Amino acid sequence: MVLVAVEVTYVTDPASPQGWAAEPHVRRVIVQFGAGVRFTFRMGGLARTVDDPVRLARELLEAGAASGMPVDARGWLSQAPRSTFPACLAVIAAREQHRDGALLRVLREGFVLRRRRPDTRDALLAAAREVPGLDPVGFGYALDSSATVEALGTDLDWAREHDAGSHHLFVGGSRVEAEGLRAALVAAGAEPGWTPPAVEEALVAHGPLAAPEVAALCDLAPLRATGELWRLALEFRARPERLGSGELWRAG
Repeated sequence: MVLVAVEVTYVTDPASPQGWAAEPHVRRVIVQFGAGVRFTFRMGGLARTVDDPVRLARELLEAGAASGMPVDARGWLSQAPRSTFPACLAVIAAREQHRDGALLRVLREGFVLRRRRPDTRDALLAAAREVPGLDPVGFGYALDSSATVEALGTDLDWAREHDAGSHHLFVGGSRVEAEGLRAALVAAGAEPGWTPPAVEEALVAHGPLAAPEVAALCDLAPLRATGELWRLALEFRARPERLGSGELWRAG
C-alpha cells in the first residue's frame, strides 16, 4: 500500500509544443504509479501575446517529429490565437474541481491538433463542456474570478523563480526531463503498481490516445502499437480520427 505520494510539479502551458511531446511519458507515469504520484500543474505562460505564430508552428512541427505525436500547425499559420494566457486561466479555474489535468488535455488537443483558438471565454466554456465531471457553471464563475487571475500570477512567479519557462517537470525540487520522469520517481521512492494493459483496454480507459501514447501505456514498441491499433480498426474495435500528421484513437 502506498503511504506517501511523490510530488511532481509540472510547469506547462496548454499550447506548449514540448508539453504535447511529453504526453506519452506523463500519461505513462500517471497510470503506472497511480496514487503513488501526485501532480501539481502550474501554468508557465507560453505567450501573453502571440507575436510570432510562425515560430510556434515550427516548434510544434519539430516537437511532433521528435516525439511521433501527431500535430497540425495550420491553425497557427492561418488564424493563430491572440494569447495562450486565457487557456492558462482556464486550467487554473478547473483546479478547484480537481479537473485541471483533464481540461489541460482538451486544450492541448485544441491548440496542436484541432486548429481551435481557445483564447475567448466562449471557446474555453466549450472546452470545459468536453471534460467529464467538470461543472460548467462553477467553472464559469471561477474563470471570471479575480482569485484565478491572482493564482496565475503566483504560477508565473513560481516558474520564473525556478527558471522553468513554459515547460518543465520537477520531482522533489529537482528538474527532470520527460524521458527521465519514471526513473526519477522510482529514485524518489514511488513504486509502480501496474501491469501493462492490452491496447483495447488502454483505449477504453484512457482514450483518445495517439499511437506513441498507446506504445507508452502498453509497453510496446511504436511500430507494434501502431500495428495493433490498425488491427483493431479492421475488426471495428478501434476508431481512428485523422488529425494533421496522425491519428487519435478511441475504442470501438
